Parts: sequence; C-alpha cells; structure tokens
Amino acid sequence: MKTYAVKAKEIKKDWYVVDAEGKTLGRLATQIARVLIGKHKPTFTPHMDVGDFVIVVNADKVALTGSKAQQKEYIRHSRYPGGLKTVAYAEMLAKFPERIVKSAVDGMLPKNKLRAIRMRKLKVYAGSEHPHAAQQPRPLPENL
Repeated sequence: MKTYAVKAKEIKKDWYVVDAEGKTLGRLATQIARVLIGKHKPTFTPHMDVGDFVIVVNADKVALTGSKAQQKEYIRHSRYPGGLKTVAYAEMLAKFPERIVKSAVDGMLPKNKLRAIRMRKLKVYAGSEHPHAAQQPRPLPENL
C-alpha cells in the first residue's frame, strides 16, 4: 500500500477565529501553531503548507501565569555593537499587544522555510473586531 501524499490543488484552507481573552499565552500559542502547521488535518504533509488561517481577537487581554507579567522581556538586536534592546512585557502590552501573540506563535513553529509562509496566515487584532468577516471564520474547537 502506498503512502498518501496530498497534492497542492487538493489543499483546502479554512479560517478560524480565536478569542484570546483570559486564555494563557503559551497554551493559546500551541493551539494556534498546530492549526497553522496543519497537524489537525488527516492530510497533513510535513513538507507542504496544509495549515489553515487563524484570526486572533482580543490579543490585549491575553493572560500570563505566575509572575511572568513582571519578569518577561522581549529582546531584539540590531546586529550592531551595543544594539541589544529589551522591552518589558507591560510596555509591549501597552504599545503592541499583537506582537505578544505573534512572538509566542512564531516561537512554536518549526524553524524552516515554511515558517514565514505559515506566519502570514496568522492575523492578530488587539480589539474584538476584525476585517475578515467575508471569509466566514469558525470558532477554533478546543480539542484541536
């Protein structure tokens, strides 16, 4: 019996919407990453982009456990000497709440050429409104 491999024209992309209000950041990011990769589908193929689109609303109301809200920092470097920048979680939440969820999901995805393609299918919004109503997104089931 031959192993089934999905063809590019057979891939069907669905749209899911996730409300991040009150959900733990890490557990939410793992669920989103699983859907973006496509591991919830029976036609999952590791070398192809078979995942679905995910819309995250209320990203500014995501929760952290323990004392992470006071200790967590986001680090980036400009690749110039002395170019290390650190931003506290509270400051990032106030200025760019979308980046918190995007950073968490980005860290959960495999580090390969499909990563950027999968991240383009993630749409994150700080408020409860999103402009993707025409795609008729469904709520993301908890058991995925």
